[in-house]
Amino acid sequence: MPASKDLPGTLKRSPKKAQRTYIKAHDSAVEEYGEGERAHRTALAAVKHSFEKVGDHWEAKAKKGPSDKKAAGGRATKAATKGGVDANASKEHLLAVAKKLDISGRSKMKKPELVDAIQKANAKSTRKASAKK
Repeated sequence: MPASKDLPGTLKRSPKKAQRTYIKAHDSAVEEYGEGERAHRTALAAVKHSFEKVGDHWEAKAKKGPSDKKAAGGRATKAATKGGVDANASKEHLLAVAKKLDISGRSKMKKPELVDAIQKANAKSTRKASAKK
């Protein structure tokens, strides 16, 4: 079972509910598949169902559900994951997240461009937060 100190950095900076979701899903996955990468992927998928990545942490989504085509289709799908960005959210929601992340040119972007820009900004923010350790 991952202790709080063993959580991924993005989850350490996230609400307690996101942390509990990850830990509970991880424990269940370890029972089913054993300790390892699959258990961690399964736990992160559970987090993505209720939370979206915003910058260097996870925030609760307004509506539960798969965050992208990969999550909706499962492991076998050829669709790419969007790294925790709620690609199924409305364009208005994505614009609000982009504004929070101070993404320039967001008002002229189409929905797929917003998703990619948010994903890129999230990765940059996570790298920056991880480097501060």
